Amino acid sequence: MLIASYIFYGWWDWRFLSLIVISTIVDFAIGKLIFSTTDKKRRKALLMVSLLVNLGFLGFFKYYNFFIENWIQAWETLGVSINLSSLNIILPVGISFYTFQTLSYTIDIYRKKIKPTNSVLSFATFVAFFPQLVAGPIERAQHLLPQFLSKRKFSYKHAMSGVHIFIWGLFKKVVIADTCATYVNVIFENYETMSSLSLVLGAVYFAFQIYGDFSGYSDMAIGLARMLGFDLMQNFRYPYFARDIAEFWRRWHISLTTWFRDYLYIPLGGSRTTKMLQIRNVFIIFLVSGFWHGANWTFIAWGFLNALYFLPLLLLKKNRINRDDITMNSFKNWINTTFKIFITFSITSLAWVFFRANDIQHAFGYLKRMLSELSLNIQFLSIERYAIELIGILVLFVVIEWFHKKSEHPFVGKYYMAKITFVLFLIITLGVFSSHEDFIYFQF
Repeated sequence: MLIASYIFYGWWDWRFLSLIVISTIVDFAIGKLIFSTTDKKRRKALLMVSLLVNLGFLGFFKYYNFFIENWIQAWETLGVSINLSSLNIILPVGISFYTFQTLSYTIDIYRKKIKPTNSVLSFATFVAFFPQLVAGPIERAQHLLPQFLSKRKFSYKHAMSGVHIFIWGLFKKVVIADTCATYVNVIFENYETMSSLSLVLGAVYFAFQIYGDFSGYSDMAIGLARMLGFDLMQNFRYPYFARDIAEFWRRWHISLTTWFRDYLYIPLGGSRTTKMLQIRNVFIIFLVSGFWHGANWTFIAWGFLNALYFLPLLLLKKNRINRDDITMNSFKNWINTTFKIFITFSITSLAWVFFRANDIQHAFGYLKRMLSELSLNIQFLSIERYAIELIGILVLFVVIEWFHKKSEHPFVGKYYMAKITFVLFLIITLGVFSSHEDFIYFQF
């Protein structure tokens, strides 16, 4: 499994395998050393080594040019010329994901939540496990590592559930995400000539694109791992059915959200502190989350906007009210729930504009035109084929997810084979005309 994982990653660029190997050796050794000593200062020093090595790699490859360019711009605004140059740095695929995965191992040992493994082979496989190596889910050692140490038996039922999850993930990627990308790319790159309604639908299409793209990859990773006899954590739980922004973040990219909660938010004091510190903690979490996604002010703005969304819920102590399953047991409840879901999806789609924009000026220009050019003309419908059909597919997609929101995938029940056949038909037919985009989260 380790050889397969290294071949999988090395196929992209074999040179960056060295980063994974170094992180693996460092954290395996440091985990053993932390566990073997009771001296608090030594334990903390060892943990700092792990943090510096892993975050050092991440910081250099992902953020070096960002800081250099902004440092130069800051001095130039003061009329001072700085003789610094950026580097032509290639961002290693998946570095943000496997860095956080291996860091959680040493942190959990430091916190005495787990014991270090004696098998360097199992630990190396845990770090480089190819189904989720490049885009998650970000696994914890206490969940995934024991699975490499235990004997596995083939289960046809377990494997077939993996196949079904994989197919549904492929549908999300090829039919939903890549088809939406055809229109998203044109609308965002030509927003200055687009009508307000076209820009609104462009933002909505991107909301579906990033959901289909990222949750689709997670489903394929989970499905493939399950075929091989491994269980990965659920990474998405129908986030666009969230009734407020707090619930959205309990449903979206769950492995990253819980990582920040356990290793940053709670150590900062979480919600068990003064109101001002709670507000500080919320902004730190969302700003760091935004910066984790990329070295661009657009991601920081996206995180800041989500913090603003979250703030009223925190101040009114309503950030934990929607933790139950969604029910529609009365007409009044149906109206209330639908309205909440609509508002949450709308503000989320608005924030996604910053995520998709090339830079801050692009994002604000897009939003300004969307809110000022009040035209109902939808000129983008004529740029590609299957424009009207795509809207119908998205509506069908939402309906399917709604009625299967308590399941991992929709291929359940009496007519599951008919559902699989229909989905495969759409993958084959519509996939031919999609833009075949790379996975969005490969860049993170």
